[in-house]
Amino acid sequence: QVQLVESGGGLVQAGGSLRLSCAASVRTFSNLDMGWFRQAPGKEREFVAGITWSGGATYYADSVKGRFTISRDNAKKAMYLQMNSLKPEDTAVYYCAAHWRYSNSASYSRVSSVSEYPYWGQGTQVTVSS
Repeated sequence: QVQLVESGGGLVQAGGSLRLSCAASVRTFSNLDMGWFRQAPGKEREFVAGITWSGGATYYADSVKGRFTISRDNAKKAMYLQMNSLKPEDTAVYYCAAHWRYSNSASYSRVSSVSEYPYWGQGTQVTVSS
């Protein structure tokens, strides 16, 4: 029902920038709340950033606040993650995720939970060298 495809990953030196994109195949993109997660080797998948259906609210993990910016373009059915001041510890596979928007208010605890998202992309590798 919902297909997600990430792009924009690659190799970059510490301090550099990358912009990730997530393209969604869905009839009504604005019905989806969206998020970015990442998973490094040997670690659990962790929340990076989230954005509600209209873009009216954004959420960030403490580790990326001030460095990463999440955004979306509902007309293009796309979501983005601008990553600046990259660090070696940012190295991971980054995943785009989506769930049908909440009828009630969103919260950090819900948006940041892996279990809340039924739809996932295949992931894109981000490697930051020192």
